[in-house]
Amino acid sequence: MKKLGIFFLSIFLIAFTSACNKSEESNAKNGVPKDENVELTFMMWGNEAHQEVYNGLIKKFNEKHPNIKVKMESVPFPDYQQKITVLAAGRELPDVGWVAERMVPQFMDNDILEDVSSFKKDQEYNIDDFFPTTLELFEKDDHLYGIPFSTPPMVLFYNKDLFVNAGEKTPNEHVEAGTWTWEQFEKSAKAISSDGVYGANLFRDWNTWIALLSHTWSYGGDLFNKDQTKFTWNSPEGVESLKMLDRMMFTDKSHPKAGEQVSFESGKIGMFFDVYSYVSRAREVKDFTFDIAPLPEGPEGRFPMLGQAGYSVFKGSKHPEEAKELLKFFTSEEGIKATSTFFVPPRESVLASDEFINQPNNPPKESIQKAVLDEMDNARLQAGHTNWQKIDSAIQFGFDELFGELKEPEEILKGMEEKINPLME
Repeated sequence: MKKLGIFFLSIFLIAFTSACNKSEESNAKNGVPKDENVELTFMMWGNEAHQEVYNGLIKKFNEKHPNIKVKMESVPFPDYQQKITVLAAGRELPDVGWVAERMVPQFMDNDILEDVSSFKKDQEYNIDDFFPTTLELFEKDDHLYGIPFSTPPMVLFYNKDLFVNAGEKTPNEHVEAGTWTWEQFEKSAKAISSDGVYGANLFRDWNTWIALLSHTWSYGGDLFNKDQTKFTWNSPEGVESLKMLDRMMFTDKSHPKAGEQVSFESGKIGMFFDVYSYVSRAREVKDFTFDIAPLPEGPEGRFPMLGQAGYSVFKGSKHPEEAKELLKFFTSEEGIKATSTFFVPPRESVLASDEFINQPNNPPKESIQKAVLDEMDNARLQAGHTNWQKIDSAIQFGFDELFGELKEPEEILKGMEEKINPLME
């Protein structure tokens, strides 16, 4: 009888141990917090002000998930896509990271983005609060591979004092009068230029040429054809875009030459093209009054470039469920409200909120309405392609020829076309 009791006790202990092991395995699989700590890497290209906001968000995330440590890394934007590509090759990708619109096609093609379609079923998360168009970039074959956090159209930041001192109408006054065209933009840039002061700068840095596409679009041209199998910037519209830049740089001298480091914040740039997120730096301006305005328009209308950035969980994460929890927190209403300090929010509830509109040192509310909210329907996504890095390099080579006055715009665009079309086949 005693042996029989020991036998049944042994069976019970084996069954109990097996059940515990299965429970632990299930918990690990589903990302349930365990005693040991988990470390996630979050990669982005933000500046110090952005990082400060994320430090606050990460602190709040840690209050809910004390065992999950988040290490943040920042990589300069021009190097970011290449950095992710190298990390993917070495299987050292971050757990969560920022992704820009031009990167998404390549990352999807390389199959390095984790599916987060499960977010759609989470009623508390409320994915219906996102504008549907903001999710399209991250959707493929009914799956979701990322969540947006920023959908800013490009706007024109301008130094109001330079216009007033030159006796010129401001861009917003031209918008009200219906005269804010690209031709007027050139005239205004020339009129407010003086020794050491340039009327305009179309480049965030000398590798970022994308603002010129808004000029091409407004005249009916485009970078690629609709199915992205052909480079189409070698067109009358594209030629005129490069000729405008050439005139401003070398004839009117109303635009800095390549290599000159003159910032808008210095007060020596009259008009500066960038997405709305640049407002985080513009708010620090104290030596002059700045404002924002819509981009100039052409015969076909006004088409600002829509910069879009989001978060993705990268494949290969050792802690995919915890990474998804971080992504879910960053893109919750609380997270999007925090980042709306700098970014145009994709959640409808936040876009209409005071947290977005009434930031300290923001442009006037009516300017945000005209340049940002009213232009969302006109904005176009920056072109993306699986071979974007090689295409971008070929375009930058062409701009180097323009900057060095080595070739005419027609020859430059023809050279781009010859290099890029084989990359698109």
